[in-house]
Amino acid sequence: ILPILVHGDAAIAGQGVVYEVTQMAKLNGYKTGGTIHIVVNNQIGFTTNYLDARSSTYCTDVAKVTLSPVLHVNADDVEAVCHAMEMAVEFRMKFKRDIFIDLLGYRKYGHNEGDEPRFTQPNLYKAISKHANPKEIYAQKLVEEGIIDHEYIQSITDDFKRMLEVEFDKSKKDQSSKVKEFMKSTWKGFTRQKLDAMLKPIDTTYSVEKLKEISRIVSTVPEGVKFLRKAVRILKGRHQMVFEKNTLDWGMAETLAYGSLMEEGYDIRISGQDVERGTFSHRHAILRDELSEERINLLNTNKHSKGEMRIYNSLLSEYGVLGFDYGYAMANPNTLTIWEAQFGDFSNGAQIIFDQYISAAEDKWKIQNGIVVLLPHGYEGQGSEHSSARIERYLQLCAKHNMTVANCTTPANFYHLLRRHMKRDFRKPLIVFTPKSLLRHPKALSSIEELAEGNFQEIIDDTINPAHVKKLVFCTGKFYYDLILEREKLDRKDVALVRIEQLFPLHNEKIQQVLDRYPKVKNYVWAQEEPKNMGAWSHMLQRFENIQLKVASRKYYAVPAAGSSARFNKRHQAVIDKVFETN
Repeated sequence: ILPILVHGDAAIAGQGVVYEVTQMAKLNGYKTGGTIHIVVNNQIGFTTNYLDARSSTYCTDVAKVTLSPVLHVNADDVEAVCHAMEMAVEFRMKFKRDIFIDLLGYRKYGHNEGDEPRFTQPNLYKAISKHANPKEIYAQKLVEEGIIDHEYIQSITDDFKRMLEVEFDKSKKDQSSKVKEFMKSTWKGFTRQKLDAMLKPIDTTYSVEKLKEISRIVSTVPEGVKFLRKAVRILKGRHQMVFEKNTLDWGMAETLAYGSLMEEGYDIRISGQDVERGTFSHRHAILRDELSEERINLLNTNKHSKGEMRIYNSLLSEYGVLGFDYGYAMANPNTLTIWEAQFGDFSNGAQIIFDQYISAAEDKWKIQNGIVVLLPHGYEGQGSEHSSARIERYLQLCAKHNMTVANCTTPANFYHLLRRHMKRDFRKPLIVFTPKSLLRHPKALSSIEELAEGNFQEIIDDTINPAHVKKLVFCTGKFYYDLILEREKLDRKDVALVRIEQLFPLHNEKIQQVLDRYPKVKNYVWAQEEPKNMGAWSHMLQRFENIQLKVASRKYYAVPAAGSSARFNKRHQAVIDKVFETN
């Protein structure tokens, strides 16, 4: 491969993602063996003077960050441009490093052909209007050197115009049936699916014996390796979960999801800040030999695996890294490609990728993508910025069966969600609001049988006697555990708590089955820990078609969380009290 990036002069100097991508050039999880950056330096970005567009001397000064060479070349000199291109290719192939070509030119018109650049740059555009174009300059040079004559120039110009006319006429005809699918061979066997397929059950079972064997591998120190004492304790904990207590936590279920998929031939790729151990120290995918400091991924030591796991702590970038992994998922549909935000709110640094690609690409370009985005979410009394992954923003982007949005409450359901994602014969982006406090919550546990024999549950119904229930409360994610704790404290048998594990697409048929089980219910409530103008409430208001819901939530707020533990506890309890009020 030969990676080529084409930039505009305004973009390379002004857009933050350029710096993020430049910093990836030599990093293990992202390096390409050198990229050729071609900068079309003609003020195409917008109608402004270059002195208003950057502080640096050259638009390509970002190249200094990685000590990459920059070739400044006059775009009017055709042979110099060709020489610069050849030199860039040779440099890249020899040294496997980035190189930049600053192609200094001009734009004949404004930002587009209807724009008037003279409003801002009258003198410059006086000069441009009198300036010969590169074709004329080069043709004149060749004529003067006696290499070609004017008749030859006219002949090839006429031939070129004729070709353009033929192609233009062809373009007017309907050729939709001839459109070649992007990366068709890579995506062989995948189909484009709609809503019904997204709600169709998928077999995600995997034998207990095989899961126990994977558990044994990820809880054993390999021969000849010495781990830190704390790491050995983690491995002992994994062993106890599976072989003594049969209560698996979130991290163990996640590990077994990866391990089982690898045995079935899928690769795993995970990147993001601190993903190797997990921001909240729940994953520990990579352990280090205390003596050699070698990185050891125990899942890759499984001799039954047909796939490989690659996991990388990323640079402090969201936009660049998520964009990279989105592209990686597009090129590798049989790899479970995951980007994990350090906290869910960090995803706002990559909002352009969500808006322009993840939510819209299938509708815009008919391109499928199986990127998985893990966004830690939950109100635990932390600051405003580390409480909410902004569930409402993702749900607002949901339409036309474009992606799956989930907020699981059990390790087993998360396990089945990941396995379902890969075992489908189509790909949709998957947004998962993952927990923080639930990673070690005494009730958020699953048995190995639930992993082996179950499947993904879009809705998890309550287990209390339906005959006593007068209020039916729907909720999602970690808030369920706060509500169940309060119900036990109050000893209430008249309130049922139903978990919506998949927020989009909503499984209305299963929701109706749940509703039918509670004949005496008078009050239907949507309960959320987020303020009324956030969380999933607006989505439920629009999409929950079965019955009309009331809401129990915080009031309208401009910030996600209080930023004070005392204020948080007060507001949080007020919502819980509202859920259990008797009127």
